[in-house]
Amino acid sequence: MRHNKNFNHLGRQAGHRKAMLSNMASSLILHKRIETTVAKAKAVKQFVEPLVTRSKEDTTHSRRVVFSYLKQKEAVTELFRTIAPKIANRPGGYTRILKTGFRLGDGADMCIIEFVDFNETYTFGVQPAAASEAKPKTRRSRKSAAKNTDAVEDAAVVEEKKAPAKKAAPKAKPVAQKAAKNTGAKVANVKTNVGKKM
Repeated sequence: MRHNKNFNHLGRQAGHRKAMLSNMASSLILHKRIETTVAKAKAVKQFVEPLVTRSKEDTTHSRRVVFSYLKQKEAVTELFRTIAPKIANRPGGYTRILKTGFRLGDGADMCIIEFVDFNETYTFGVQPAAASEAKPKTRRSRKSAAKNTDAVEDAAVVEEKKAPAKKAAPKAKPVAQKAAKNTGAKVANVKTNVGKKM
């Protein structure tokens, strides 16, 4: 009888199920995200999150306990070296499941399971101050940002130049007119494109 055994058996016997969860957890640790069915992803989440919590304390005992579940040295090393420092301040909820639709062959509900701290598109939203201070990464936005800053700088420079130019213009005009009278030439108001956008 299976009284109070409420977890999903995933249509496998115990040995097969443990081996599958171990392999999937190792793949998740090594690649930071995997695509699978929703039922398997929920089972892997329950399997891997206690191991990630244990990796916060880097001791020989913790490594041996994690190795007894994962059975891959590379995955254990990656967990303790790369993942543990990044999730050190997170109190739980190290993974997220993102549903992606249905599989064509059998209509199974598919999803992506990934580590929360290793998805940059989501972590940029969490830290708005750092993202706003960082330079844009695409060329197009960099050019438009440069144009905007150039326009602001040009506007500031033009405003600064206009104030002294008004004071200097009346003084320069009589001198030019006097020189023109001496030579007999006409003085025209010459307009320049200094400070204007082309």
